[in-house]
Amino acid sequence: MCPDCEDFARTVLLLGQLALYADTNGADLDFVEAVSPSLAASLPDPPNTTAEGS
Repeated sequence: MCPDCEDFARTVLLLGQLALYADTNGADLDFVEAVSPSLAASLPDPPNTTAEGS
């Protein structure tokens, strides 16, 4: 997997896990509110997965 693809996939995974955590009983919503904007802002541009010249 290309480095850009890895970074994008890892960040999307973390955002998904944070969303799931936010829906659990007893979740620290202050933590979710503090972390989610920074995590979303760090999301890299989606990698170009199309073949050149297609």
